[in-house]
Amino acid sequence: MQYRVQFAAWVAAVGLVVAGCGKGSEEQQSSGSEAGMSAAAASAPQPSPSGPTVTLSGAIRFAGPPPVRKPIKMSADPNCAKLHAEPVLSEDTIVGPEGGLQNVFVYVKSGLEGRSYPTPTTPAVLDQRGCMYHPRVIGVMVNQDIRLLNSDPTLHNVHALPKKGEFNVGMPRQNMEIVKKLANPEIMVRFKCDVHPWMSAWVGVLEHPFFAVSDAKGAYSIPNLPAGTYTIEAWHEKLGTRTQTVTVGETPAVALDFTFQPKAASGS
Repeated sequence: MQYRVQFAAWVAAVGLVVAGCGKGSEEQQSSGSEAGMSAAAASAPQPSPSGPTVTLSGAIRFAGPPPVRKPIKMSADPNCAKLHAEPVLSEDTIVGPEGGLQNVFVYVKSGLEGRSYPTPTTPAVLDQRGCMYHPRVIGVMVNQDIRLLNSDPTLHNVHALPKKGEFNVGMPRQNMEIVKKLANPEIMVRFKCDVHPWMSAWVGVLEHPFFAVSDAKGAYSIPNLPAGTYTIEAWHEKLGTRTQTVTVGETPAVALDFTFQPKAASGS
């Protein structure tokens, strides 16, 4: 009963926000949903520098037994629960069978100062599907369009929490779409749904396109990195960050691996 009261209150509150959603070029509604777009579509297109470039790639590993992924309780919203035949497991720490750590954001933290890169014209995509965010972690460049989709037949609200420019927009209709931008670099910006508190996503916002997100095997790849010396950081929502310095330019490919310890052991 408590959930029904809270949910009804959210419908009323979000309805006020939605009433203004059709105004302005940043919030465009569309009847078409591209829920099938992969995480690769969320990566910025790479520039083509005139000098030599390198592909920086590697593996993100978790040291120790994989943490147990707990079932998410979606029964509070029957519209969410009926979208899944099997329980949905938590996504904050996903470790593959061979120890690869998924959803780690890897990016050039320093070494590109004084260089500028154009804002991509291809939007990043963040979908609300099955009452979960897909993908969970993406990267964008400053002022790049982010297409926010609602593929579910239930109310969601997109609540973004950057240090500057917080926004909270209701999306009550299936196949609804809005477009937003993040105007300042930040590692990382949390997106959440206040209606469904288990829903979270993370967005890295950079002034350059040299970033990647580790896949289900823990692998990542950052192509077309100009020759130079860089600080590379790997960020994970529960396990903190790891940094390394690397010099690239003599060979077309450089491997750089990161290892995360269980939180209790690392203290991070």
